[in-house]
Amino acid sequence: MNFKYHRKFKTRFAKAVRRRRRELDLTQEQLAEISNLDRTYISLIERAERSPTLENVEKLAHGLGLKIWELFSRYVEES
Repeated sequence: MNFKYHRKFKTRFAKAVRRRRRELDLTQEQLAEISNLDRTYISLIERAERSPTLENVEKLAHGLGLKIWELFSRYVEES
């Protein structure tokens, strides 16, 4: 995968997670607890400093009250 494309995708995913979390009025800590992930990991994802595994994408989607396809179709594509 092209580095430039990878960085752009990570940034779009980061914005999508942050946007949905804020829509739900959740803190990073609350999302982390719901998703069974660490708060610092959520922060790194939202700053596009980490690329989550597919397993963690599923956990995040669940924590955000979405299915994976909804997260991508509603939020990542709009970012």
